[in-house]
Amino acid sequence: MLSFINDYCEGVAPEILKRLEETNLIKTVGYGMDEYCESAAEKIRTACGNEDAGVYFLTGGTQTNMLVIDTLTKPYEGVVATVEGHVNTHEAGAIEYSGHKVLTLPSHEGKMDAKELKELLAGYYADDNYEHMVAPGIVYISHPTELGTLYSKAELQDLHAVCAEYKIPLYLDGARLGYGLMAEGTDVTLEDVAKLTDVFYIGGTKVGALFGEALVFTGWPMPYRFNTMVKQHGAMVAKGRILGLQFDTLFTDGLYFKLGENAIRTAARLKEGLKEKGYTFFIDSPTNQIFVTVTNEKKKELEDKVVFSFWGNIDEDHTAIRFVTSWATKMEDVEELIRIL
Repeated sequence: MLSFINDYCEGVAPEILKRLEETNLIKTVGYGMDEYCESAAEKIRTACGNEDAGVYFLTGGTQTNMLVIDTLTKPYEGVVATVEGHVNTHEAGAIEYSGHKVLTLPSHEGKMDAKELKELLAGYYADDNYEHMVAPGIVYISHPTELGTLYSKAELQDLHAVCAEYKIPLYLDGARLGYGLMAEGTDVTLEDVAKLTDVFYIGGTKVGALFGEALVFTGWPMPYRFNTMVKQHGAMVAKGRILGLQFDTLFTDGLYFKLGENAIRTAARLKEGLKEKGYTFFIDSPTNQIFVTVTNEKKKELEDKVVFSFWGNIDEDHTAIRFVTSWATKMEDVEELIRIL
């Protein structure tokens, strides 16, 4: 069976595995206070063009999202996201579980519109009863989005300007950031992300790491006693060195970007093959997630040979499915999938 179900079904990039083995018996202090974490943080600061950035390593995306939103918002505040935002759809109510409502805006191919955001914020404060309502305390976006689409630099500038006007942080979920940065035609760099958001994370779990996300505070200060709050949320890892070592490797010799490039290159070939065979795209994603509309009959036929994701029912006879390439996808597997299709 060929598998194109997600970008985290493989284990770990060989370069990381090698360093884990090489350093396995070296003793370090715990809880992320080791030399590997500090080295990784310094490399990330340099890559972001912000030597004052606060960097913290966590294990997973949902954990990171909940921790950031819970620690940067007051008890009476919520988070603004699109209806298709990950925190609103695929996190099992983790944000609401922490006591913060998700306030939704329309999704435009996965993206948030700055004008609609400003209307929401202005409308809240224009309401005489706003003290009886959930206050918008943070804005959540992802890059790439749930649909694999990307923000332009201008769109990020517009969103950041609105957030700055209302003095709330703009938080960017970068679970697949490595793929977004390497997508053809994008005008957004890692330095742009660091300048145009207040908090973001660099996803490792889906881009070559065994697990782990690097949380970066740039325009908004890391909360006072953040370590304590991380501990309270059960998110502190005693063997924090494992996280630091992975990101230290990912940000050595451009490995993070090379891994991202492989997913984009193989996805581009798959898209080309799909177009040649006359398939219809559910949405035109420039990254490593490819959404295709197929007949239900074709879907059943493919399930015998390929592992992919169900995305949604289009009508009685058609379904949207998703193929995902990764940092480890082999071009020969892509060619075999095209042949099957």
